[in-house]
Amino acid sequence: MKRERAYVDGRRSQIIELLQKNPQVRVDDLARRLEVSVITIRRDLQYLEDNGLLTRFYGGARATERSLQEVDDVAQSRELIARYAATLVEDGDTIFINSSSNALSIIRYITRSNVTVITNNGKAIHQDKGDGVSIILTGGELRYPKETMVGDFAVRNLQNIYAKKAFVGCSGITAHTGMTTEIANEVNLNQLMIEHTTQEVYILADHTKIGRSSSFTSCSLAGKHLITDEKAPSAELELMEAGGVIVHRVHWGDA
Repeated sequence: MKRERAYVDGRRSQIIELLQKNPQVRVDDLARRLEVSVITIRRDLQYLEDNGLLTRFYGGARATERSLQEVDDVAQSRELIARYAATLVEDGDTIFINSSSNALSIIRYITRSNVTVITNNGKAIHQDKGDGVSIILTGGELRYPKETMVGDFAVRNLQNIYAKKAFVGCSGITAHTGMTTEIANEVNLNQLMIEHTTQEVYILADHTKIGRSSSFTSCSLAGKHLITDEKAPSAELELMEAGGVIVHRVHWGDA
């Protein structure tokens, strides 16, 4: 039941994020993109409208000022996290970046030289980067809409690669469940990246993901670094620190 709740919350968060990019969305488009039924999407839209996050119309929905502001706050938090994470990259580093869009955005803020990024995120091809950054894609089956590379081919390639640091995003993270994701076929790739990191593993999670569990656990937290923002719930962060997590809490003006 708890995992089902997390799955539903995650889907509804995706709808709100889509509304930031497209002020109006269609029910049939959402059902196709999120791989659920039209009836399920209608229930989601009704719930979000009841909570003041959108306004429904026949066949779709449009954003409200409140929803746009909330999504904008999250976007700014994620940018702060990415900027801070980029400062942890050093000259000559080889780093893993998983399918997370937040982790991927680190690339455009890296100012060091001779940095190699290994990622299963196909969107890395279009990511702005400095001259000192090289990108290697894992290869594999390209899954849309995230453009994530998954499958046996990607796994086999990663089995032969080690990196100094890993920067990985997630769908949710708690002291109890660890780092979790909603996508089953990304779990083994996340695990390989983490296991093949010789120095620090950094988990990137904005405040909306702290204390939230998704369906599949990628790793436990002991000995890992967590980079989050100042709005993250302190009680959950304290539990993580008690379990051996090194917490980096980025404040406005820090990055």
